[in-house]
Amino acid sequence: MKILFTVLVLSLFFNSTWSQDVDTSNFETFNYESEGKVYVMQQYFLVFLKKGTSKSENKEEASKIQEQHLAYLGDLYKKGIICMNGPFGDDGDIRGATVYRVASAEEALRLASGDPAVEAGRLSIEVHPWWLARDTGVR
Repeated sequence: MKILFTVLVLSLFFNSTWSQDVDTSNFETFNYESEGKVYVMQQYFLVFLKKGTSKSENKEEASKIQEQHLAYLGDLYKKGIICMNGPFGDDGDIRGATVYRVASAEEALRLASGDPAVEAGRLSIEVHPWWLARDTGVR
């Protein structure tokens, strides 16, 4: 199961095909100049996936929730809403992170809250605005 999880996460990270392009015209941006080059800075939303309060499911139920969690995030990635996603390699309270390409923190919160692992209480979320330059490795 751990290998399947790793393969799914890596495919989310490195898949560059888009099934749908997101309209970014209403996203908050500003121009930033550095060393004679102008970058368009865009606001993204970094969502930390943290340990939740519920771990009472049996192993089979936990596995089902994990599959639903990965499918949900994978679907948002295919739609171009998620730019990057993946787990952290340690066993800390913050289990992973997701970068949402949406127009507001409220939208990122709404989408992250719809994650089956969050709904089940296995994960909790924390949303932060994050400025990144367009076309520098992030969609």
